[in-house]
Amino acid sequence: MKVSVLTATYNRAELLKNLYNSILKNIKFGLEIEWLIMDDGSTDETKEVVQNFQKDVEIKYFYQENQGKMVAINKLVEQATGDFILDCDSDDYFTDNAFEIMKKAIVASKNEQDIYGLCFLKFDQNGKNMGNNFKNKKTTMFDLYFKEGETGEKAILFKTDIRKKYKHELEHGEKFVTEARMFHKMDEKYQMICINKPIMICEYQKDGYTKNIINEFKTNPFGYYKYFEEILQKDFKGVTFNKRLYVIKHYILFSYLTKAKKNLRKIKNVENKILFSILYLPGVLKTRIKFG
Repeated sequence: MKVSVLTATYNRAELLKNLYNSILKNIKFGLEIEWLIMDDGSTDETKEVVQNFQKDVEIKYFYQENQGKMVAINKLVEQATGDFILDCDSDDYFTDNAFEIMKKAIVASKNEQDIYGLCFLKFDQNGKNMGNNFKNKKTTMFDLYFKEGETGEKAILFKTDIRKKYKHELEHGEKFVTEARMFHKMDEKYQMICINKPIMICEYQKDGYTKNIINEFKTNPFGYYKYFEEILQKDFKGVTFNKRLYVIKHYILFSYLTKAKKNLRKIKNVENKILFSILYLPGVLKTRIKFG
């Protein structure tokens, strides 16, 4: 039973030590681990730090000129040899019993044929759940966030044979796209099992995605536009009204940023067409004010 932990990193040498130490603490649980690290053009001592880690942990180190996290993860997935794949950001690290929790969940779900992975909770450094507890044991990522009221980040342990069939799709040479775009495509064929236990601790950084969301929107609008366009092709039965509003507003936002033509044919649901028509002009005006 082997897990491939994938980490894309850029100038985070010091933070990687936290992740390294958390892996060492978990080795006692007998879960075989390979740690694949993609150095995304770091100018600090990342390479030297990783070389010091290799005496204690099986690590595969790769380097690329800065192309962004999503390209890095796509490449690491190709190199993974474990039975399962788990993305772990450079500013995240494992809880003290994470590997024990994963091992038990893997064993418990071994007869499940229609799942792409196991979904766990993430906590912050103060021990607080970054979202809500799961309501259902088996679900999809789309249903989880758009119908079941889930919030916050999760940690997903993917079945490798399924994960390798998918990749993060980038648009117009952009470096980032929301991971949810890939998750929703996996949802079309598979589900996931949810476990209400945390396996990761997250420490957001000033240079992180969440802290710079407006800049990410400006520099990666085409990927977001395609993401929301694809959502609007889905069946919205059971989607909460607040989530419906969220999707329409962001679709208008990225339509403006990408200069996409207004096209109601790209929206499947009649109620969403009406909502889009009502909110379009106010949304464009608000976007102009906020983004210039």
